[in-house]
Amino acid sequence: MLILIPVKGSDPKEAQISPRMEAEQWALVDFDAGGVRSVTFHPDWDQTGADWIDFAVLENRFENAMDLMEAGMMVLARREGQETIELIMEGFKFKELDEIGF
Repeated sequence: MLILIPVKGSDPKEAQISPRMEAEQWALVDFDAGGVRSVTFHPDWDQTGADWIDFAVLENRFENAMDLMEAGMMVLARREGQETIELIMEGFKFKELDEIGF
């Protein structure tokens, strides 16, 4: 499954989630069997080359997510303390992210 996260930085261990408007790039995480298989970085979410992205995780639940939802993604928001890709994926694994709903 593919998970998209707007980030600052390009190191999979140190990149931090950021608001969409401040994101330097988008991390595309290949998550399978309860773990991260790979992380790639892209200049914009629609330039990943992926046919289908299952989830997007945003910095907060008040960001505009309509374009992501229209592309078929389930949009989640991180919780306090989940700043890095690793911590966000740990939260995803244990269903500790919040759904964004309108």
